[in-house]
Amino acid sequence: MCAERIQRILTAIMLGIALMFLAQGAAGNTLYLQIGVALQTFIIVMILIWAFTNFCPSIWFFKKILPPC
Repeated sequence: MCAERIQRILTAIMLGIALMFLAQGAAGNTLYLQIGVALQTFIIVMILIWAFTNFCPSIWFFKKILPPC
């Protein structure tokens, strides 16, 4: 696997986990709701950093340990 592909897969997994926490929070668990919002906010901030600066910290990290695509 290459760095960019792993980063996209992990982003999708993180979005799924955030969605799970948000669904549990909607069922009445406020801690899960806070965790879901925090995860989703983190993902949004990372994507915005990538969009505005053309630098993605996770891709930079994965390129250190995996070959680029």
